[in-house]
Amino acid sequence: MSTPPSCFLLVFLFSFFLFSNLSQAGENPQWLSYKGKKGPGKGKRIVLIAADQEYRSEQSMPMMAKILSQHHGFECTVLFGVNEKGEVDPTLPVYPEKGKEFKEHHIPGLEHLASADLVVFFPRLLTLPMKERELIVQYIDSGKPIVSLRTGNHGFHGTLPYKIKGKQVDWGNDVLGGSFMGHHGNWQADSTRGALVSEQKNHPILSGVSDIWGNSDVYRTYKEGGHLPADCTALVWGQPLTGRNRDDLPNLKLEPLPVAWFKKWQTSSGRLARVFQSTMGSGNDLECEGLRRLIVNAVYWGMKMESSIDPVRSVAIVGKYKPLESGFDYRELGVVPKLPIAYK
Repeated sequence: MSTPPSCFLLVFLFSFFLFSNLSQAGENPQWLSYKGKKGPGKGKRIVLIAADQEYRSEQSMPMMAKILSQHHGFECTVLFGVNEKGEVDPTLPVYPEKGKEFKEHHIPGLEHLASADLVVFFPRLLTLPMKERELIVQYIDSGKPIVSLRTGNHGFHGTLPYKIKGKQVDWGNDVLGGSFMGHHGNWQADSTRGALVSEQKNHPILSGVSDIWGNSDVYRTYKEGGHLPADCTALVWGQPLTGRNRDDLPNLKLEPLPVAWFKKWQTSSGRLARVFQSTMGSGNDLECEGLRRLIVNAVYWGMKMESSIDPVRSVAIVGKYKPLESGFDYRELGVVPKLPIAYK
């Protein structure tokens, strides 16, 4: 049965009305904007980049933006990786496929990085147009703080045009302190219990943090028998469990590895940027209040606002949050391209 022309007219009118309202509200349909309410972050701006294909950052970064804006006062902008139709599309390939033309990825709105006070990175293996890579490098080399989650440490397959004293800068290893070297346990079979590093229990980032658990597995970022780089300080150890439930037993055959740490990144001009990396951070991981508080605290710390960290200030989810499961079986998981407003 064919669709009546009136239905197409209704869809068109609804879309026109929706985008008109967004425009009148000072928003852009290519990204999401959240005004800061009352809180210590009033006047500060955070950009969150959601551009991975596996861990549902397209759902989790808007959720974190709501927390940061409504409970803490930060103005937040969420940028997405989109397809040619402008839809948020986690299904785009990251490597060339046989017989198909490989198209570069695209993140509209990266010009917002220039006015950001902090950026939360959650990309994965992106090959961006050179102009977009340059905007990212300008931020990385600005000396402003960086927060990176999960796949952020292997966020770019296309090399960033960033050299210091003639040497190519490696985003994961040099800037963040460790790139993805493999799954320490069993992918989509293990989960992670976080244990605070006792020597750092009084660090501002750990203020009020407890009971960290997520159903994603532990990443390895250094060779077996090695350790984090000397300029990194571990905050949380991740112990692989024997299953994907919170009360599963630890897998004692697998040593705990760092899943959250901080460091400083020295830019080409000698400025020092505060950097926080968490290899936890899937959509499901962030249902854990302890992990959300860890990341919110890291945002304050990154902007040198540690005196404003309140261990009991709310990190509660605003509205409903039901992230889809992690993985690449998009049809089975229900992952389909959607316009950014669908995640508002």
